[in-house]
Amino acid sequence: MSSKTSEPQGPTSGDSDGKTDLKPTTEIDDVAIRFAGDSGDGMQLTGTKFTDETAMAGNDLSTFPDFPAEIRAPAGTMAGVSGFQIHFSSHDIHTPADRVDLLIAFNPAALRANLEDVRSQGMVVINSDAFTQKALTRAGYEEDPREELKTRYALVEIPLTRLNREALQGLSLSQREADRCKNFFALGLLCWLYCRPTEATERWLAGKFKGDVLQANLTTLRAGFAFGETTELFPVHYTIPSAKIEAGTYRNITGNSALAWGILAAGKQLSMPVFLGAYPITPASDVLHEVSRHHEFGIKTFQAEDEMAAVSSTIGAAFAGQLGVTISSGPGFILKQEALGLAVMVELPLVAINVQRAGPATGSPTKTEQGDLLAVLFGRHSQSPVPVLAASTPGDCFHIVLEAFHIATKYMTPVVVLSDGYLANSAEPWKIPDVDSLPRSTVNFAGRETMGADTEFEPYRRDPATLARPWAIPGTPGLEHRIGGLTKEDISGNVVYTAENHQRMVDLRAAKVARIAEDIPPLEVEGPDSGELLVIGWGGTRGAITAAVESAREDGLSVSQAYIRHLNPFPSNLKEVLTSFKHVLCPELNEGQLAMLLRSRFLVDVQSFSKVAGQPFKVQEIRERIDSFLTEKS
Repeated sequence: MSSKTSEPQGPTSGDSDGKTDLKPTTEIDDVAIRFAGDSGDGMQLTGTKFTDETAMAGNDLSTFPDFPAEIRAPAGTMAGVSGFQIHFSSHDIHTPADRVDLLIAFNPAALRANLEDVRSQGMVVINSDAFTQKALTRAGYEEDPREELKTRYALVEIPLTRLNREALQGLSLSQREADRCKNFFALGLLCWLYCRPTEATERWLAGKFKGDVLQANLTTLRAGFAFGETTELFPVHYTIPSAKIEAGTYRNITGNSALAWGILAAGKQLSMPVFLGAYPITPASDVLHEVSRHHEFGIKTFQAEDEMAAVSSTIGAAFAGQLGVTISSGPGFILKQEALGLAVMVELPLVAINVQRAGPATGSPTKTEQGDLLAVLFGRHSQSPVPVLAASTPGDCFHIVLEAFHIATKYMTPVVVLSDGYLANSAEPWKIPDVDSLPRSTVNFAGRETMGADTEFEPYRRDPATLARPWAIPGTPGLEHRIGGLTKEDISGNVVYTAENHQRMVDLRAAKVARIAEDIPPLEVEGPDSGELLVIGWGGTRGAITAAVESAREDGLSVSQAYIRHLNPFPSNLKEVLTSFKHVLCPELNEGQLAMLLRSRFLVDVQSFSKVAGQPFKVQEIRERIDSFLTEKS
């Protein structure tokens, strides 16, 4: 990190009073900060609002919200700590950063849970009012850690609780209500410290609250900003220049928001009504919430009583001629598998989204994992292949849903989209696409006009190019046909049980999915297209892999990377790519599921690098594995 210090400057964009800021400003390239406190302290909201202001400032950014599964764990305990990390920069970045430059801890438990992620001599800001003996004991400290902290970090002690209460004197709020505002005091302070504007947050508050609650949050936000200007605890503040990014209109986006907007866009781009059937489950619920807010786009949302009802209603919508989509996370997705087998048998188009989380069973609902790859590929009864796609960034979630709908309707098949908890909740700047640049397609339903007057409808007469069967809307005269899970006869769709027909229909469904590879772009290699080592990955590991490979190549190592977006079928050139390198390393947040598939399919010695800790890879973890791997192989 490089920096330079400028002379005292005029008012910053967040200085609503127009006062002159007499403190010097130091320019830095990038910084990572983390808000941490109890799950009831508003850390996710604070981090989100700081992220919005940072996006408005034009920086590239990456975030990592991390919070407990319990709605309200015991206050002041390690189990109840909630954190929000943001890494923002004047240049392109790929991850929320391995270590933070500044930690702001609202209580001793938040300090203890996050301290080891602070870089050496980094800044640690604590709410000194919270460091009582009772709170220290509850957090597991045998003695007050502050003196020892001063030897390792730049410790800044601020009585956040007291300062917030003083700022809110005169308002008709209880002490409990006033204390709930202290996160905005911290937000104001951090906005001053890093020259962030506060206007967007103030507009958001004005649209969210009213009366004394609005006034309290605005007051304490501005008080935190003013405290930064006047206190001697911070002799300088910092500015991070805007990033040089492609021209366009950008907004801050999370993976779940992008999934929701991709669903909405699919209805417009295919000119069809959309039906979303879902049952709430962490971390996928936000997609249902967001889509349900936009009925003006002609979308129907159905919150079912359970996962089986959710996917079954989606199959019904597809049968009726609508774009059906269902969404869940790992445990719920498993409950959908039997019905997805039905969708495979009747060959109806729908999209099933799995926002993966740590398991098994209920597991760790708010932690991330990539453990469902084999489940979505092989977890249904019998031979029931489906296309599988995986998003790689929050913004990519938008485009991958659109692609999934195009594949589903073109090939008349259910399609699975994989996201994960990390992508779902993390955020990045997203260039809003030109609508005219988005792919469009026309869905053609079966009709009597394409048949002779005396011709019987043949529901499994396939398109020779795609092997897709016709999509017939129920109730259309002359298009009556059998539906259900029993084996269908080729062409006629009648229920038959002959061995020859069963084999043929299994082969046809498999060939149809395999033919999708013709629509998949070839796998691209970032770096030399042959050499010593290829690091290959999928899903939300892309950012960490990219940063680690870039670091290795800067140090002269022969390393390239590739990212597999299409997991079934694989890109047609995948074997060629794998065999162009002496060694292949596959980092995954599971115990080597993709590595196993690649080894068995292509007979290539793909080496697995696994992590199943509920946390995303750190860049340094992958970089160290690259170094040790190359050392071992040499």
